[in-house]
Amino acid sequence: MTCNCCSSNDTNDTKIFDSKNLFLPKETKIVKVIQSTQLERHFTLRLADGGKMKFYPGQILEVSLHGYGEIPIGLASSPTRENTFDIVIRSTGRVSTAINQLKEGDSLFIRGPLGHGFDLPVLRNNNILIVAGGIGLCPTRSLIQYIMDRRSEFKRFSLFYGSRDPSQQMFLDDLSNWRGSADVEFHETVDKGDATWKGNVGVITTLFKKANIAPDTKVIICGPPVMFKFVIKELDSVGISHKNIFVDLERRMKCGLGKCGHCQINDKYVCVDGPVFTYSDIENLEEAL
Repeated sequence: MTCNCCSSNDTNDTKIFDSKNLFLPKETKIVKVIQSTQLERHFTLRLADGGKMKFYPGQILEVSLHGYGEIPIGLASSPTRENTFDIVIRSTGRVSTAINQLKEGDSLFIRGPLGHGFDLPVLRNNNILIVAGGIGLCPTRSLIQYIMDRRSEFKRFSLFYGSRDPSQQMFLDDLSNWRGSADVEFHETVDKGDATWKGNVGVITTLFKKANIAPDTKVIICGPPVMFKFVIKELDSVGISHKNIFVDLERRMKCGLGKCGHCQINDKYVCVDGPVFTYSDIENLEEAL
């Protein structure tokens, strides 16, 4: 199956690999497991039937384990990496803790991909800035990989990444590659350093002093809720239009299908209308951020 989202004609419509029954999970096999931090595990998966999953950066999966339940998780890899796909699970409850005890060769079940991801035709041929805080690097990694794999289709690419401390940093191999890459202007910071940390110390907004961001830049933000308003304040000072700011709100999702109402914000459902929104569409919705 060809991955249409890697085509120059992609439209970012929601794609479901089993449109006959959105409630029917599909089996995957765990190819690789990395303990990223004390709480997060990074899983590389493949479909058990050998097929390839078609999805867009920014879409989510409903991930389930028999006997425990189901949780919504953003895809953490790009559809340009066709043979496998990645997710990251943080141990926060019964389902996630059980999943994080699995090992290579075990099965997980998924529904999806679901939701509206990053609008690739809008982003293409523009300057891009991704601002990711903490575990917010996971869903944005899908777009980061996409841009890196199709680098000629985008202009200047900048990436800001912040974490609480060095032990909380995700995707260490990726960070090492980005630090030395000519394809991305990468800046990172930690709220609190340790004896080994030689980089910037401070909240993520301190990184704006290190890069001259053009007013026509398309900006993607994903991270803890408190981060959004301070990053947007910095973007306002640069003169970036709110219609050019994209926010990922996947943290609000539950069923993924607009049935439970858990993610409803006024007339919008994060799982159907999002999880990626332009800030101009949700800035007047008090509950959104």
